[in-house]
Amino acid sequence: MRNQNYTTHELDDEDRFHITEIFLREISPKLGRLGARMGTLNCEFAGKQYKNWNIQFKSAGSDFNIVDFIYDEDSAGIDLDL
Repeated sequence: MRNQNYTTHELDDEDRFHITEIFLREISPKLGRLGARMGTLNCEFAGKQYKNWNIQFKSAGSDFNIVDFIYDEDSAGIDLDL
């Protein structure tokens, strides 16, 4: 993470914006094709430095919104290109 404070496990606004931008551009269309409505997804799609972060998302019409960012050291990514 650009300005990641590893002792408090916090994302700064720039990190959140970066993750959100990639989520909306690349991941949201895939979730729509898979028929998703809500869930939790690992943020490694935004870069290896985010591999311990997850987002909670929910559908909003034909798009998706990020509800929360959650740190989890045991988290793992998933391939959405099924």
